[in-house]
Amino acid sequence: MIMTAGPLQGIRVLEFTQIVAAPFCGCILSDQGADVVKVEGPKGDPHRNAGAVIPGLGKRWQSLNRGKRSLVVDLQSPDGRDLIYQIIPDYDVVLINFRVGVAERLGIDYESLKQLNEKLIYCEITGFGSEGPLKNRAGTDVVGVAYTGLMVGEAKVDENGLPIGVTSSSIADYCAGFSAASSINAALFHREKTGKGQKIETSLLRAGLAIQDTNVMREPVHDAVTRDGMMDEIATLRDNRASYPEILAARAKGRGMRAHFRSYYGGYQTEDGRFLVLGALTPATRQSARTVLGITDDHSDSPDFDANDPASMVAAQNLRNRVAEIILTKSIDEWIVELEAAGVPCAPVNIPEEMSEDPQVVALNIMQDLTHPITGPQKVVGPVATMSETPTVVQSHAPVLGADSAEVLIEHGVSPELVEKLIDSGVIGSA
Repeated sequence: MIMTAGPLQGIRVLEFTQIVAAPFCGCILSDQGADVVKVEGPKGDPHRNAGAVIPGLGKRWQSLNRGKRSLVVDLQSPDGRDLIYQIIPDYDVVLINFRVGVAERLGIDYESLKQLNEKLIYCEITGFGSEGPLKNRAGTDVVGVAYTGLMVGEAKVDENGLPIGVTSSSIADYCAGFSAASSINAALFHREKTGKGQKIETSLLRAGLAIQDTNVMREPVHDAVTRDGMMDEIATLRDNRASYPEILAARAKGRGMRAHFRSYYGGYQTEDGRFLVLGALTPATRQSARTVLGITDDHSDSPDFDANDPASMVAAQNLRNRVAEIILTKSIDEWIVELEAAGVPCAPVNIPEEMSEDPQVVALNIMQDLTHPITGPQKVVGPVATMSETPTVVQSHAPVLGADSAEVLIEHGVSPELVEKLIDSGVIGSA
């Protein structure tokens, strides 16, 4: 693999990861120029076959593991652990998201590896953190979304009125991956100044709470008006075994002081059957929206407007219904022209499967062309950020299981003869 001159060129990352959060972090580091080696067991990352058409190369797995090399090592074997111990001094970063306790059992925990590389930056992503009563609980995205309250925030229910999460994206996983990548870069900067490595910990719990900052935050003056009564009502409903939609309704009512924003911040259907979202969040953009929509009797941005008055909440819902009727009178293209001319944030509701050909996406060169030796030509979403002096780029396609085992080990001084012997014994795997 030829690495580009990204900001992390020369940085080596050893990745013990699976599923989403940590693999996504590894993608970010690879896009920034790091040499990311993904260590997999003989059967590979279990996510390889999630939704796979071609065995071992599921589309989502490929997306989350592009730009990496695959090293297959049986970590249950003493010889396999010894191989990791032999190469770990050459690595700058270890990235891991195994369940709490697994790394210790395998001998690849921070304390063990730090003895071999005191400058190592070790980043661990877990479901609920390494301390506390839930430290041993498994944490997939839907579990993190439920526990942190994100699921209630989405207010989605299935056909039986039961909770469902953010179905289009593993939001807690991806946010944990972003925070891990940011922290690793900060730790590399700190090491550059001090020569010291360190351990980084994040979790789906932390990530899920971080992106709900104001909902989770406690502040007594504000809470007395907007939170406490709502929570008392929800507690009563829970005691009476209320349905999930009833809980959601109580929470929505308790958040009623935001109701006057919703008419200019939300989705509507247009005359041609498309769907339009308004995103006016400031008094100025809301007033611009009123002007475009021809609404002259809404005074919800006036200083004396009482959002908690029940009459105001009813009026806000009536206003939203009026806006919906108005939006139905024109096509989406007509509305976007008028709203953009007035400076009102707005957008069509697009389907993700059509975004690779979107004109704005194409203009920004967000999609990157790759050729996989098995699946052929593909377009992948490129780096999440660009850099003018140290370009970020997807380094390569996702690896076939064990494709780089021999190459990686020989790079680190393992003799070709020993590599061959270990392949024959099953300690390492090679494609």
